[in-house]
This record gives sequence, structure tokens and C-alpha cells, in this order.
Amino acid sequence: MHGKDIKITGIRKDFGATNVLKSIDLHVRKGEFLTLLGPSGCGKSTLLRLIAGFDVPTSGSIEIGGRDVTRLAPKEREIAMVFQSYALYPHMTARRNMSVPLEMQRLSFAQRLPGAALVSGKIRQIRKEIAVDVERVCEQLGLASLLDRKPAQLSGGQRQRVAVGRALVREPSVFLMDEPLSNLDAKLRNQLREELADLQRRTGITFVFVTHDQKEAMALSDRIALMQDGQVVQCGAPDEIYRVPNHVSVARFVGSVAINEIPVAIRNEDLFAGPFALGLRAAGAPDGAYMLAIRAEALEPVPQSSDAVCLQLPVAHVEYSGSEVFVRCSGRDIGTEWIRFQVPVEQFAQLRAGGHLGDTVSLRLRAHGAHVFTLAGERMPAVLVNRYETNGLRHVLSV
Repeated sequence: MHGKDIKITGIRKDFGATNVLKSIDLHVRKGEFLTLLGPSGCGKSTLLRLIAGFDVPTSGSIEIGGRDVTRLAPKEREIAMVFQSYALYPHMTARRNMSVPLEMQRLSFAQRLPGAALVSGKIRQIRKEIAVDVERVCEQLGLASLLDRKPAQLSGGQRQRVAVGRALVREPSVFLMDEPLSNLDAKLRNQLREELADLQRRTGITFVFVTHDQKEAMALSDRIALMQDGQVVQCGAPDEIYRVPNHVSVARFVGSVAINEIPVAIRNEDLFAGPFALGLRAAGAPDGAYMLAIRAEALEPVPQSSDAVCLQLPVAHVEYSGSEVFVRCSGRDIGTEWIRFQVPVEQFAQLRAGGHLGDTVSLRLRAHGAHVFTLAGERMPAVLVNRYETNGLRHVLSV
């Protein structure tokens, strides 16, 4: 098996007077796992259907492996698609569900008629080859013991494996998946996520995967194309999307904990929330009003006596989540509703035992994980550094 690249150029899709996709340009590299990520209604499934050939774009072009497929039928594109709803034939066994695509591909209508194999050695040979191909894919997906069961006799995860196998057996160049894990429970999602990643590495097929689950996208993808309002707003490796968001909307969407947003002013390159210095400098940034977005893990609780204290906030809620503790604080005195941070459970226990976390908590802001955006949401190119690391300044917000 081998993958092919996909070039999407100026793709626009209208449904009546509604513009769903707005001139999208995207290059999916040969053999990569690319995820279309975004909220419901952003156009990601529509774009996938255009790649598959189920819909025709209003304008623009789609190439697969250098061939223009914009107006070609799905069967002419060397693609396979797996749906959220499995779409298995309920009256057929898993074996038959996986065999049917190959029978449609390799046998004519007359050759598929009941009894045709009895009078033709050629048809019998083709059916044997189909059986071998099905067995091979079943071994890859751990389905060998389930081949004679019908979909109603299979679990959700097993049904999804059969759906993947039915697509894989055709040896496509491009594998399209439309939220295939969303109907499964968390444990099964994690298991199948690992299996899909392994499958893509083994086969080298180009995968285009649609999801609204950013954890799923981060775990699976070589690159993520983040979509919002019918546009690709950023495309890059998962760590790039997380570490260097090019717009505040990207920073908001990506991350297991909501990113903290604090209205700030920059004066002589120092960041202030109201009258309070935050211990951060934005090198080269002009004076003015901005938005500081800072990840929960970039807020570090410290003893109140520390020289690095920048904020002291009231604790509103504590939530345990396995090895991590998430803490929500009131941010009303710095112009925002909530400030959230996370720490390992052991560090949280030490803070409480040392009397450093009770009704209030003292925090310092780390430049790594903090981003400055204009009020229009565009990323500022200024490099953030921690001022307290260079001159030991201490600014405490009293509440």
C-alpha cells in the first residue's frame, strides 16, 4: 500500500445562499496523518466530502497524486472512507461486509450472480484471492475470530474495526475518516486511536481525519489543520499549534484546560494587568492595550514570601484529575472572570501542607506558555521573557 498527496486549491462551497467553505488552500503530504480539527459547523466534514467526491465544490480544484479529481466520482479517486455511524450491512457477517467492496471492484454484475462460481474457474479463483485479502486485513486489525458474526453481535469498537477493515481491504491511496471514534466510550477511543496510528505507520496510506476532539487530534496527527468558520486558520504540527498559536481563537480551542485571558497594557515593554505588574516583558512591543493568553501549566504556585510572586488570587474551586490538580481562582481584580492553573498532585499536597494554598494562592507567570495578542486577536511577534528572573522584582496583588 502507498499514499498519495492531496492538493486543495481555492476550494469554495456554497449551499444556496450559505457560504460553508471560503477559498481553502491545503496540501496534504503523501503518507501523512492530517487531521481537520474544529468546532461543529466549521466546515471540516464538508471539506472531507469534497475530497471523497460525494459533493462538488462551487469553485476551486482538488488533486490526488497529481491528478485532477474535482469532477470525478468517488470510485475513480482511489480513496476509502470510514463514517461515524459504521455504515455496515446489518444482515451480513463481518467477512461479507469486508468482501463486498472487493467483489464490486473485481467481479462484473454477471460474475456476482448466485451460482456463477460453480461454472467458472476464473470466478472461483478471484473469490479465493478476495478471501485471502480479507484474512490478511483481519489479522492486522485483530478481527480473525469475529469474521462470522453480524454487526449486532459485535461491540462498538469491533464494528468500527470492521468498518476500517472494509475500507483498508481495497488498498486505497487515501483514507478519509469522519469522526470515526465519537460513538465509542473513552477506553475504546484510546485503544482504537493507538491502533489507527499504528495502522497508518505500517501502511503508509495518506490519512485525512475529521474530529472536534483536540486531544484526539494531538495524539494522532503529523499535522493539524484547524478550521473555523469555513477557513483553515492554522496548519502545523500538534506542538506548533499548541505552543505558537497564530490567533487568540486558536489558543482558545487547543488545550485540555481553557487558556487564561487577561487584558493587559504594555508600558516600556513591561506587562500590567490594571496597576499590577505581571513580571513579564515583551521585547520590542509598542505601548498599548493587548490580550495576554497564558496556559494553565504556565502559572506556578509559589510561597507568598517568594520574590517571584506576581499575583495573589482567591481560590474558588479545586478539581482532582488523576495525577493532576486543577485550581480555579477569581480574576476579578485583574479584569477577567477566572484564572485556572494546574499542578501535579504531589506539588499541590506540599503547597497545602506548607500553608501556601488555602483561601488564596500566590502565583508567578512563566513566559513559556504565555502569548500576547492584539485586541483583534492577532499574535504579537514580541518575545516574552520573565522580568523577575533578571532583576528579582516582586509585585504582589492584594485581594
